[in-house]
Amino acid sequence: MDKPLIVIPMGDPAGIGPEIVVKTIAAREVSDNAVCVVIGNMEVLKLAVKTTNISAGFNIIETVSSAVDSPGVMNLININNVDMSAFEWGKVSAMCGRAAFEYIEKSIQLALEGSAAAVSTPPVNKESLRAAGVPYIGHTEIFAALTDTEDPLTMFETKGLRIFFLTRHVSLRGMLDMIKKERIIDYVVRCTDALKRLGVCDGTMAVAGLNPHSGEHGLFGDEEINEIAPAVQELKAAGYDVEGPVSADSVFHQCAVGKYNSVLSLYHDQGHIAAKTLDFDRTISVTNGMPILRTSVDHGTAFDIAGTGKAGAVSMIEAVLLAAKYSPAFNPA
Repeated sequence: MDKPLIVIPMGDPAGIGPEIVVKTIAAREVSDNAVCVVIGNMEVLKLAVKTTNISAGFNIIETVSSAVDSPGVMNLININNVDMSAFEWGKVSAMCGRAAFEYIEKSIQLALEGSAAAVSTPPVNKESLRAAGVPYIGHTEIFAALTDTEDPLTMFETKGLRIFFLTRHVSLRGMLDMIKKERIIDYVVRCTDALKRLGVCDGTMAVAGLNPHSGEHGLFGDEEINEIAPAVQELKAAGYDVEGPVSADSVFHQCAVGKYNSVLSLYHDQGHIAAKTLDFDRTISVTNGMPILRTSVDHGTAFDIAGTGKAGAVSMIEAVLLAAKYSPAFNPA
């Protein structure tokens, strides 16, 4: 099989996951670049086919070796874990939270054993996971636990802009306590390694500034002077191709036009705003630092439109295409 095999867990059955998966499988640019295997529930996917008016066939398989490379045909490993008499679109549900977890679990298993080149994930619902008693808050935590990965790295990519995150789901006040020289050094080292594992070996990584104009030599804060600049200096001395702090009001644009190969964003919204403003639908999340490659949409389950056929599949399509792009070079070592 010349094309990479990408496995797609269906996501939360009650969300837009089934619909965007159906639309993704039907997309010609996907079938031109990858062979996809969906892990999900056939009855929910049949509903999704009906609501989206997509013409799709099913190839029900037990193993990925039975997958066919045929445009518009969904290779499906069917997991019968949804009671259709109790199923409702757009509702928080323990049943659907448990089902979503089981699809992810199977997908990770296939990737770890080498049967799949990568995993591309549609959204899950955190409330449904919690209702199901799943002991992880979301995708990243599930992948970290099931691949035995400590502190996986999140990277966003859209239109050539790559963004890593020094901190993620913490308050701004809490984030300030995490802007430390040692943490920045650790992240640049690991982010550089992650890029190499994706086949990105050339170029300079930029570390974003924290304060306006990177603190203006201490006028607007001293984190740049005391933590960020010393970290960059030490990294340069160790041979790392890194610059910073670079003012956050310009560094993301500079990366997007090719001056840098990536940016280390210091906190969640700093990088999210930059990527999603550049192209909201095509901002794709890549989870690095794991023994497997995972790409994901960066939007939620959209319960308000689930089951209507309205959900756009651009992000899901882009997630699969990015997995296909990086999987040939991906080095899990």
